[in-house]
Amino acid sequence: MENITNIYIRPLTLSDAVELLSLEKRNRAFFENYSIAHPENYWTLEAHEELIKKWEQNTKKELEYRFGIFKISDDALIGTIGLFQVFRGPRECALLGYSLDREHNGNGYTTEAAKLVVKYAFEILNLHRIEAGVMPHNIGSIRVLEKAGFHKEGIALKNVKINGSWEDHQMLAIINPKD
Repeated sequence: MENITNIYIRPLTLSDAVELLSLEKRNRAFFENYSIAHPENYWTLEAHEELIKKWEQNTKKELEYRFGIFKISDDALIGTIGLFQVFRGPRECALLGYSLDREHNGNGYTTEAAKLVVKYAFEILNLHRIEAGVMPHNIGSIRVLEKAGFHKEGIALKNVKINGSWEDHQMLAIINPKD
């Protein structure tokens, strides 16, 4: 595996709430092209503090693991990445989701973050499988996943409602090599 040196990931804490809100506000229109739209009360500091608290509680319950993506050069928060809908028992799987500040796209940061999360999922959490869904026209995101070792599995028709329309998603997955 290539050396990963441009970014690091870590769980977000309450002290990150202001920077997280700023990231979300700067990229609101961009993110809403690919993800669900948020209600107006989402765009407050209090909402982001509550969100981080919820993520911390869900991590303790092993339901989700959310991380900030930070640039090593200046410790700036440039995105988020996480494992959610974690299933234990016979499935041992999770979904992967991420977002990156638009001005940092195309630098390989999300690919690096995805590789770090996959390593964490397989080596620390001992998950068997990680899945991700991407709108088929989001070629950049599909390339991120493929570079991180994911393979295409098919199209989930009308899978997620985004901006009022049911959108198809290219489904990709990666299997723990030790399994």
